[in-house]
Amino acid sequence: MSAVRNILKNYSRNIELEEFLTKHLAEAGYGGADIQRSHVGTRITLYVTKPGLVIGRRGTGIRQLTELVEKRYGLPNPQISVLEVQSPELNPTIMAARIAQSVARGTAFRRAAIWVMNLIMGAGAMGCEIAISGKLRSERSHFEKYKAGVVPKSGYTATLTVKEATTDVLMKLGLYGIKVKIALKDVVPKDFELLEKPTETAQPSVEEPKREEIANTQN
Repeated sequence: MSAVRNILKNYSRNIELEEFLTKHLAEAGYGGADIQRSHVGTRITLYVTKPGLVIGRRGTGIRQLTELVEKRYGLPNPQISVLEVQSPELNPTIMAARIAQSVARGTAFRRAAIWVMNLIMGAGAMGCEIAISGKLRSERSHFEKYKAGVVPKSGYTATLTVKEATTDVLMKLGLYGIKVKIALKDVVPKDFELLEKPTETAQPSVEEPKREEIANTQN
């Protein structure tokens, strides 16, 4: 029972840490974290679009974040590294946060969703799906869904290619829920691939000497 309890404790701690990093690093374009625990300590890799805002001047920001994470969540010897997201348009966490920030600044939710959907498809995604739910226009809650391209729904292909993220934003009418799904290209390995046979270099043809010529040389 103690092993199960430790697993649940670590799982709940990871969820709390994820929520904290999402809010604390929103301005830096937080795109997710990779947490690895070992007997030496805890290694946390942050994926953001603006690493300079996380690191800070002369590393002050990363040191303060490390101390805050160690004190609040009790992680042993945390070591935080920051990596820049190369394609933020293909990261559902970043795209969901952009929609939330746009809606919070007063942009209509439909316009924000279509703008982000065009960014995702323009970056080369196979498909995307954006769902926004809440009291969008009246006191009655409902949802709207926007879709482009192909987004697999089930099976091995969906598990491998579709990445999703959810977030929320508090508005005057209530809480908006935002869910973004992105289907990536070239993730599923091909069953087979046709390879073209390289053309062989043509060798110069050597004509065989005629019998008469051979007889003359022997004489």
